[in-house]
Amino acid sequence: MLQSFVGGRFFGRATGSAPARVLALHGWGRTHRDFDAVLAPAAAGPADGGAGGAGPGETPDELDAIAVDLPGFGATPPPPEAWGTADYAAAVADVLDEMAPPVVVLGHSFGGLVAVQLAAARPEAVRGLVLTGAPLRTSDDAPRRPAARFRLARALNRAGLLSDARMEEARRRHGSADYRAAEGVMRQVLVKRLGERYDGALAGVGCPVSLVWGDDDTAAPLAMAHAAATRLAHAELTVEPGAGHLTPLTVPATLRRAVVERLG
Repeated sequence: MLQSFVGGRFFGRATGSAPARVLALHGWGRTHRDFDAVLAPAAAGPADGGAGGAGPGETPDELDAIAVDLPGFGATPPPPEAWGTADYAAAVADVLDEMAPPVVVLGHSFGGLVAVQLAAARPEAVRGLVLTGAPLRTSDDAPRRPAARFRLARALNRAGLLSDARMEEARRRHGSADYRAAEGVMRQVLVKRLGERYDGALAGVGCPVSLVWGDDDTAAPLAMAHAAATRLAHAELTVEPGAGHLTPLTVPATLRRAVVERLG
């Protein structure tokens, strides 16, 4: 059942008992439902059964958790302007007031980027991170250069020699699937996120971090996890052979074990 949080600013689902001790943040274009088999495996079906046991205050089947739809996804309205991941973290921090901090934050992909920013900004409220498939680009990563045809189209558009409609066609033709699917402010959010680097945020994370990665992740290659681990004060990497990018759906039991371990 869909629930509201922070006075209706966020929507998602709570599992287990309140107050929650785990906050789950989904990836780009996804929703809180990605974590059903991680947080409440019995509800998701026996094939996704829980692993790792239960901690104090938890049932064997459900973790005491909140999984939210991030602004612009699922039922949560988009941000009022082009937010970066630090802005998303500042908004998500308000959810912590309805929880029992310090909490464990589970972040997949885009949600992992937000989780890192949250842990760096609110160290007293985050006891541990579980990151999976997060494209944690750093200053060592070369900037992505658009295709030559797109650069030419952009130059012609700026010079008034190519219409805005034709420019939009070029954006859709040369952009990623995420870019083509994004509309309005969310396209601006995506562009802003792609330009971010996370050296400072990673260096600011002092809590223990579990990195759970698929070795077949093409959206956030395993090399990113290794690079992130070198910048984190306390990191542990688990590699899932054959797993791709959507680890909450394909290896939920591994993520659940990592969360339970971080709960201590």
